[in-house]
Amino acid sequence: MPLAFIIGTAGSGKSLFTAAFSEWLRMSKQDVAVVNLDPGALKLPYQPDIDVRNYVDVGDLMEKYNLGPNGALIMAADLIADEIENLTRDIDEAHADIVLVDTPGQMELFAFRASGPYIVNELTKEQKALIYLFDAVFSINPLNYVSNMFLSAAVYNRFFQPQLHVLSKVDLIPKKDAQAIASWSANPRELENAIEQRLEGTKRLFSRNMMQAINKLGLKFLLMPVSSKTNEGMININTTLERILSEGEKYTT
Repeated sequence: MPLAFIIGTAGSGKSLFTAAFSEWLRMSKQDVAVVNLDPGALKLPYQPDIDVRNYVDVGDLMEKYNLGPNGALIMAADLIADEIENLTRDIDEAHADIVLVDTPGQMELFAFRASGPYIVNELTKEQKALIYLFDAVFSINPLNYVSNMFLSAAVYNRFFQPQLHVLSKVDLIPKKDAQAIASWSANPRELENAIEQRLEGTKRLFSRNMMQAINKLGLKFLLMPVSSKTNEGMININTTLERILSEGEKYTT
């Protein structure tokens, strides 16, 4: 069964998106399973079908090894790799048509530890994709937007898997701002104009050069505006995932 890993910076709305998209898929008669891959999650907006906390407990690690929260999370992120067989078995037993994997809140614990690519490669041999979330509120500023482009490129460099790009939480910003950000992703000239008009000095120079460097790599960051509150954009995400994961066919067989 194909897997979609939800990834993004802390606060970008990964868990809320996972909850909303999984519910949207169920309403669309799709059989979906949800995996919580965050060992430090205290509360989730969905009921996970597979939960890494059943195998790796951050509280136990803190007590056993006398670690603080950050140290325990780092250790937990690496220990997840040792539970691949258990997690794979749980996923197989779910018998879902598609699996959504909610990754840790702190993106670096998943993307920039050796265990992250290993987990993505080994969790299934089926088709997989990453859904990278651009926080709309954060991305209004072109400086922040370009920083997110860089992070997304770095994530792609870690996993080398098909990667979708979502502008999350669009219900929190004016529609014209969401449209402007989406236009930056589709037209580099629009982004360059925003950089020239709204940034100055080193910020302008650095953002322009970084944007141009990413464009030269041939990476595309076409953003799909999405709201986990109103379900705006869910059909576009689903259509794109179907094209990547099942060659345009519906997940259900």
